[in-house]
Amino acid sequence: MANTGTRTLRLLSLLQTHRYWPGAELAARLGVSVRTLRRDVDRLRELGYPVEAQRGAEGGYQLAAGAVLPPLVIDDEEAVALAVGLQTAASGAVEGIAESSVRVLAKVAQVMPARLRRRVEALRAMTVPADWGGAGGAPGTGIDADVLTAVALACRDGEALRFSYTAADERRGDRHVEPLRLVCLGRRWYLVAYDLARHDWRIFRVDRIEAPHGTGEAFRPRELPAADAAAFVRTRLREQPRPHRIDVLVDARAAAVRERIGRWSTVEETGPGRCRVRMTADSLQWPIMALGSLGADFRVIGPPELLDEIRAWGVRFGRAGRASEDEAEANGDDEAEAGAAGE
Repeated sequence: MANTGTRTLRLLSLLQTHRYWPGAELAARLGVSVRTLRRDVDRLRELGYPVEAQRGAEGGYQLAAGAVLPPLVIDDEEAVALAVGLQTAASGAVEGIAESSVRVLAKVAQVMPARLRRRVEALRAMTVPADWGGAGGAPGTGIDADVLTAVALACRDGEALRFSYTAADERRGDRHVEPLRLVCLGRRWYLVAYDLARHDWRIFRVDRIEAPHGTGEAFRPRELPAADAAAFVRTRLREQPRPHRIDVLVDARAAAVRERIGRWSTVEETGPGRCRVRMTADSLQWPIMALGSLGADFRVIGPPELLDEIRAWGVRFGRAGRASEDEAEANGDDEAEAGAAGE
């Protein structure tokens, strides 16, 4: 049986899809007794949903005609998750649903409690969806929902922001900025802001921001030196130095490799069933994972440190494989001994 919260949500969904449900049929759909159904209906009423009941042997339930449903009952994290999911879909990541996602996000925000609606609408209004246009990108990193919404609110309210930031070289420091927009690019989120200490525009990865808080200082947005925030982020990322230049020959068709990792690399066909892959990276971990995901043999042309890292990975994987084999063999011996003892 589903837990009470899940069942209550399902009951609400069923009542919204049919004008009228006979009690016995509704209970059967939920897999509960008629008595449990009555308790679930009472729970919906306590939450403010107008459920009408018809008594008697043929009795049943329905939502009151023309009633306005109360605010959507979700918590803060669920509200942000919903907004982020729809915002990502609106960026065109899934073909054919971008426009629908924008409409749904706008509608859902209207039935949220005012406090949550403020957070979600700030995130929606202050986020600029973007894509690489086939030029590449990087896999994303998890971010804190509270950080994301705090930054979005500061952008919307035109309030200066302070936070702790960990740069790419692992150095940490405090930043004082005038936040402009959030940009969702690939699976990463970036803040475009004017750095008041450095007197220049900067981009900040949101997953590296900690403890953001408004300062109460209002500001008038400065003119961004780009067509929009998304264009600014793409330009800055392309300008960033990437210390590792990867060059690899892969025993696989170029089309198959492009489909798999083409967003993050340049793939050139060099012969039947063979191609050359080039990419730049700020660490060697991602290229190794990308190449491993191809399921094909490859030969490293450069750099030498990539070969060293692959060998180190191979040693670790080899140890893991041997440990698993030893454990399986030990378990097999134990089972054999147990079987012999039982004879």
